[in-house]
Amino acid sequence: MPKPIRSSRRNWVAGWVLLCGAGIAATAWLNAASAPDPRPEAPVSPECAEYIANIETQLAKAKEQGADDGVLAFSRSKGGADDCSDEIRDHFGGDR
Repeated sequence: MPKPIRSSRRNWVAGWVLLCGAGIAATAWLNAASAPDPRPEAPVSPECAEYIANIETQLAKAKEQGADDGVLAFSRSKGGADDCSDEIRDHFGGDR
């Protein structure tokens, strides 16, 4: 029976490094290729833009006072006002 070819540990390590490097490169390429296109900015109604600006003002005021670690609640009391929940979520990054 012929003797098996003996490989050194160095060859095994080099082989695994090559395989892992190829796997990482292939994963990075696939992730970059499948990245979704950014959504186009939808126009925001003037009423929602004003409401978002009001929220940002209140957040800045709360941060100034050192109360930025709590929860701030905002409500709208006007009847028939535009529903700005989607615009607020998009503006403040709630789609993550």
